[in-house]
Amino acid sequence: MKKVTQRSENPYKNTDSNKRYYTYDYYLRRRFGKKVAKIPLDIGLSCPNIDGRCGVGGCIYCSGRGSGDFAESPMLSVSEQYARTREKLSSKWSTASCIAYFQAHTNTYAPLEFLKKNFEEALSLEGVVGLNIATRADCLESNVCEYLAELAERTVLTVELGLQSSSDATAERINRGHTYAQFLDGYRRLRESSGKIEICVHIIFGLPGESCEDMLRTVRDVAALKPDQVKIHLLHVLRGTVMGDIYERGEYTPLTKEEYVSLVADAIELLPTDTVVARLTGDGMADDLLAPDWSRKKVSVINDIDKLLYERGTYQGWSAE
Repeated sequence: MKKVTQRSENPYKNTDSNKRYYTYDYYLRRRFGKKVAKIPLDIGLSCPNIDGRCGVGGCIYCSGRGSGDFAESPMLSVSEQYARTREKLSSKWSTASCIAYFQAHTNTYAPLEFLKKNFEEALSLEGVVGLNIATRADCLESNVCEYLAELAERTVLTVELGLQSSSDATAERINRGHTYAQFLDGYRRLRESSGKIEICVHIIFGLPGESCEDMLRTVRDVAALKPDQVKIHLLHVLRGTVMGDIYERGEYTPLTKEEYVSLVADAIELLPTDTVVARLTGDGMADDLLAPDWSRKKVSVINDIDKLLYERGTYQGWSAE
């Protein structure tokens, strides 16, 4: 008799394991036919809510490197950063194929010629099979969208848009610097520029002042857009940030592990079946992490999400059926 396992009982279609959601690993293997590593890059850009265009100080939870803490120094060229990080990852990854990931700050917030220079340099490097470009929806000028559309004809291009929450009240609290309407405008212009550009939307659970229903409202709003990918992040409270100061004054209580796991399971059930869930939790720099401490054990968090979906008998897209 065949042994009954979580994998054998899994009703979800976009998987070859016990995962009841469309994992990024499964997407990469389907898209490229093999394992692919991501190489974080930092080209020294800023953000419009840092330099004064729409605000100063940046998002209240962001580190000084704008989520690019795991990249090499922006003083190095793209080629040098790529080579160094690829060498570090060689013991972990046996694959020769990589995605160049422009991760730090807003990677379309610069003159087009500067962007072209760096993106083209990355695309020319040995082993690069795709580009991921993290940016903001309010930093997608028409000439940039045209260039991204042209890039998408030559490589697998994913543009990552930081939404975090669809609530304008939350956006103001975290100093995001643009409204949800502005996000939608940028999202739609990017989508209309090319059907080959994959769009990944970032959301964060645990932002100050948000209820569970607020967070799930964001998920519903994002699900209605039918993005190609979604990244779900846990709010990490980092030392040296405005959010860190708020936490140390006793004015913020992080989500518990149980609350986060339940929220993520709810979100997975709401997301479209064919949207890649590119992340379920995130990394904070270990030495700078103030809270929540349980987030240090990523594997445990992901295992608990898998277990809860199995216990519920649900999977990605279940609520939409």
